[in-house]
Amino acid sequence: MMEGLKEALAYITDLKEKSMDPKVLEIGGDTYCDKNLTRYHRFPMAEYIKVSTLSALVGYIKGKPEELRGSMILHVISPTEVKLYSGLIDERDRETLVNSAAIVNEFQFDHYYDQERFLIELQANFLETEDLSTIMKVAGNIKSGTTANYSDDGVSQKTTVRMGVELSDVIVPNPVKLRPYRTFAEIEQPESSYVFRIKDTDRGPGFKLVEADGGLWKNGTMKKIKEYLEFELKEELEKYHITVIA
Repeated sequence: MMEGLKEALAYITDLKEKSMDPKVLEIGGDTYCDKNLTRYHRFPMAEYIKVSTLSALVGYIKGKPEELRGSMILHVISPTEVKLYSGLIDERDRETLVNSAAIVNEFQFDHYYDQERFLIELQANFLETEDLSTIMKVAGNIKSGTTANYSDDGVSQKTTVRMGVELSDVIVPNPVKLRPYRTFAEIEQPESSYVFRIKDTDRGPGFKLVEADGGLWKNGTMKKIKEYLEFELKEELEKYHITVIA
């Protein structure tokens, strides 16, 4: 009895092991397998280096040319990210050597800030311009409780601000041209149009900026990043067969 049970268990175990083996079939001239097989690449890939500036990326290419493959690609993915890839290698794959991601401001557009936080965010996240100074002057001197009575035609607004000891009605500037920090430090920060809005809240006046250029600044900024890399690496691009795309 026990001998028969032992043989049955051995038979079942053998069936299980065979069922785990991949089965390769030829159907209509094509090859199929009933298992997902992963082939370990015979060329180990390097772990890419993470940097936050374009100068670090340029420094790597100039300082470590022996680590580059036969051809390379500098891909400007966005205004805040550039990657250094190899050309096609074994099994038509690519190796990433460097990923440069810019450190940019965290200002939340289309979000209302209270008066104090709004003024702090403007100073921390924007280059100083004439329009920025105007917005800060309006936001810093607005009289709480008056924005519910101002005129608003959807574009221009009128509200009450303190001028010394007196109150005056002023037109809120719209649209405004501002330069937030939103690309690599080596590139001139792009200027864009924004709509400046004010409203009354339970905790006082609220302020927000809404992007008004449809994201057109991104294409121009990516072009400037490409031009920067081509200028800084003008010798290396030809010498090491590096292609810059944006």
